[in-house]
Amino acid sequence: FAAYRALLAGAGEYLAGRVADLDDVRNRIVARLLGVPMPGVPDSDEPYVLIARDLAPADTALLDPTLVLGFVTEEGGPTSHSAILARALGVPAVVALPGAGELIEGTVIAVDGSTGEIFVAPNEEKRAELTRAAEERRAALAASSGPGATSDGHKVPLLANVGGPADVPAAVEAGAEGVGLFRTEFLFLDDSAKAPSEEKQTEAYRQVLEAFPEGRVVVRVLDAGADKPLDFLTPADEPNPALGVRGLRTLLDHPDVLRTQLTALARAAEGLPVYLEVMAPMVADRTDARAFADACRAAGLQAKFGAMVEIPSAALRARSILQEVEFLSLGTNDLAQYTFAADRQVGAVSRLQDPWQPALLDLVAASAEAARAEGKSCGVCGEAASDPLLACVLTGLGVTSLSMGAASIPYVRATLAKHTLAQCERAAAAARAADTAEDARRAAQAV
Repeated sequence: FAAYRALLAGAGEYLAGRVADLDDVRNRIVARLLGVPMPGVPDSDEPYVLIARDLAPADTALLDPTLVLGFVTEEGGPTSHSAILARALGVPAVVALPGAGELIEGTVIAVDGSTGEIFVAPNEEKRAELTRAAEERRAALAASSGPGATSDGHKVPLLANVGGPADVPAAVEAGAEGVGLFRTEFLFLDDSAKAPSEEKQTEAYRQVLEAFPEGRVVVRVLDAGADKPLDFLTPADEPNPALGVRGLRTLLDHPDVLRTQLTALARAAEGLPVYLEVMAPMVADRTDARAFADACRAAGLQAKFGAMVEIPSAALRARSILQEVEFLSLGTNDLAQYTFAADRQVGAVSRLQDPWQPALLDLVAASAEAARAEGKSCGVCGEAASDPLLACVLTGLGVTSLSMGAASIPYVRATLAKHTLAQCERAAAAARAADTAEDARRAAQAV
């Protein structure tokens, strides 16, 4: 067990995050053998805030939002599996908070998942303040509907991140204006020994495209390697997979896999009134962008071709890349990881994964400015877009669309609707002028 656990922990990113799964299985087996209660979310008839060292994804998925009012963990990070799932469930969560386990059971606390703050034993004045803020937020959500826009009418399309057809109903119900990130790996991860057939891919893609008539659907081609290894594609002996052959690099090494996927997308879009856009992951420079665009044209794909900005070089040379493709999409999770050399699954470096880091905002601004200069679009599809206040800052930086988990869309829509574009721009400038993520957030809030 220890050997496999160490192997996963050393793999980085997605696989390192699966250590919590392995530990969970171990703990459940031990509990069964000892005849003691299973570990996990405690049973309670009363609402409570859950405090834990960490939560296994299995535990997080079983949280009942009507009883678990929020959770706080000592480990994890803002882009860890549990944090992402918590946002999808609409449960406030604060992760990577040292000393959280020292809180005594029965202590009254308040959790603000939007700011990452907890308030221990809040007095009556603080409780009243928090209650008013919650009521105002509920009222804003109830009044929020329609396309995303600032209060003075600047349009900001709000799109959904989906992993396949099963995620579409929630996106439609939340009022998503389309899909900003269709992760296609789900089809390939079912069988790591071989690629799915063109027919199977076509069927799955068409189900998603059909759900958004006249809408925009942005598909990311297979992002394999590093945290998502596939036996038939990715080398098993790379010393550092995160910096090796992954994403577009993998596909260019296996052009038949890329060609089949692009052909399936072309077939899936035939006859549908949808605006299909296809983008490549892990684009480093113009050479990468050109190779992807050439592959799309060779497959007869009638769609816009784009590039994800996940590597600092792509942000710094965005205008060069835009000579080959028609749009950019910022994957802020990986962009932060590569900018700060900070594994997104390691709680000890979670402060560097904070999307409020001014250096990260500088790279977003550089990409958006390049797109504006070329008359093209630049969206954000990382978890940064799901933070309502940060969504306003991103808008002020010049980002043209925001894509997030479906549960976050109403909150972002309501917050954007309360601010003008000029306010968003001032908040963005204030955040970039700060030196730390915490100062950047406070500066934006003060505008």
